[in-house]
Amino acid sequence: MQLFLISGLSGSGKSIATKLLEDSGFYCVDNLPAELLPTLIDRLHLSGHHQIAVAIDVRSGSSVHALPELIERFRIQGIDVRLLFLDASNEELVKRFSETRRRHPLSNDRLTLPECVQQEREMLAEIGAIGYRIDTSKLTPNALREWVKSFILLDRARLTLQFQSFGFKHGIPLDADMVFDVRCLPNPHYNPFLRPLTGRDQAVVDFLEPLPVVQQMYNDIRAFVERWLPSFVNDNRSYLTVAVGCTGGQHRSVYLTERLARHFAPEQQVLVRHRELA
Repeated sequence: MQLFLISGLSGSGKSIATKLLEDSGFYCVDNLPAELLPTLIDRLHLSGHHQIAVAIDVRSGSSVHALPELIERFRIQGIDVRLLFLDASNEELVKRFSETRRRHPLSNDRLTLPECVQQEREMLAEIGAIGYRIDTSKLTPNALREWVKSFILLDRARLTLQFQSFGFKHGIPLDADMVFDVRCLPNPHYNPFLRPLTGRDQAVVDFLEPLPVVQQMYNDIRAFVERWLPSFVNDNRSYLTVAVGCTGGQHRSVYLTERLARHFAPEQQVLVRHRELA
């Protein structure tokens, strides 16, 4: 049986992820109290359903805190359970609620909208730490769908090493485990011919690759990840996100992210994300 659990902050895109899983053939249930999850799994299994997706978040009340223990119990039972946790910056979540005029699940007469978002973040901190996190702050709905599709296809038995490029002027990704700053490298942006291109274009590669300082930065990041990756594997981590950032997230970080992914791909389960290109 495959069990996908979808959690995260309100307004982060959980409905988009749930709909995608439903379109992919999963039996989907939204807003289920965590304590009812074992009963639901048993009944759906008896009914012949083997791919199940359930959304559980703060709408379920205090029962959401039982989720980590339930996940461990399911894994002992041999169920292939995966937790997808969607996140976004407080500013982006407040903006989304303000634009749609939706009511936040924790809203009351005492809390402002930013306070509701922060309280929800604190309530879900433990769950976010054990799931596969996607920061949706800068993602379009279509980009989020593509990222969730990639998550569905992952082999849970292996650690997933994700390399993600980003632009510092748009903020550091919330889902990053390691962050490397490459803004000190020569910037193709100042070349009028290279400016509209990205780090995946050969002209940008030809500009960056011969530079000794770029080669040294690549070697240092690669060596750091290679040295510490076994420790994360031994710690039973399922996912590790390495974020590489430049100013705009178009050239230097994209080039290094692609190059690092190619190096590790033969031996690791690798995902590549370019946040600003999404």
